[in-house]
Amino acid sequence: MLKILKYSFYDLMRSRWSYVYFLFYLLLGTVLLFLNNDLSKAIITLMNVIIVLVPLIGTIFGVMYYYNSKEFTELLLAQPLKRNSIFLGQYLGVSLSLTMSLVLGIGIPFILYGIFKSDSIWNFSLLLITGAFLTFIFTALAFNISLSNENKIKGFGYAVLLWLFLAIIYDGIFLMSLVLFEDYPLDKLSLFGTMLNPIDLSRTLILLKLDISALLGYTGAVFKKFFGTSFGLIISLLMLFIWILIPTLRIMYKSKKKDF
Repeated sequence: MLKILKYSFYDLMRSRWSYVYFLFYLLLGTVLLFLNNDLSKAIITLMNVIIVLVPLIGTIFGVMYYYNSKEFTELLLAQPLKRNSIFLGQYLGVSLSLTMSLVLGIGIPFILYGIFKSDSIWNFSLLLITGAFLTFIFTALAFNISLSNENKIKGFGYAVLLWLFLAIIYDGIFLMSLVLFEDYPLDKLSLFGTMLNPIDLSRTLILLKLDISALLGYTGAVFKKFFGTSFGLIISLLMLFIWILIPTLRIMYKSKKKDF
């Protein structure tokens, strides 16, 4: 698996799209720091971009890599290699390359600006951690979609639909539910609903760590009471890890059952 991981990683690191992804975040971080003297404001702006863009890029890259390397994958399957090793190696290679582009692209301008001497270092670290989690989550979901659909057009369509649902549609349904049932106690429901969406969970974690939960009203107070504690942070990170674990286990299961 390590050899396949290395091959996938180096193959993607030589790709021009990885450089474009890296340069985009490098330029974005530089511009934000140039326009904002306040690191917290720059982190909030970055959060709004990362929460939406990272899942989209992870999904598209995962699907694109699977379909483009399909012939090479079939060649590997003809060798005495475990199927789990092949697909897990490819998945980890894609995820690690995207994560490295993200961390380096954002990290370099902030390090040069002096983030280590600022009180915002922990908020910035949480931003990078959630970005890495989202990359691994949506790349795993992309591989699941690709393994379940031989047709490339269907695979891309389902991948974009999944991102659209979790990034936009889910929030609309969730907010409508809260409005319709506002007469009932919805504290636990709102917490549970947030954990069911990795994008919402990541956004909530960063917002609360930036101490702007007061802008969220009563719901923000409820979230602050749970997510603002060390226990809440551990549970949230554990839920993000579960969001990685379940799709990864399905990749292993699907690769064993799939007829190539």
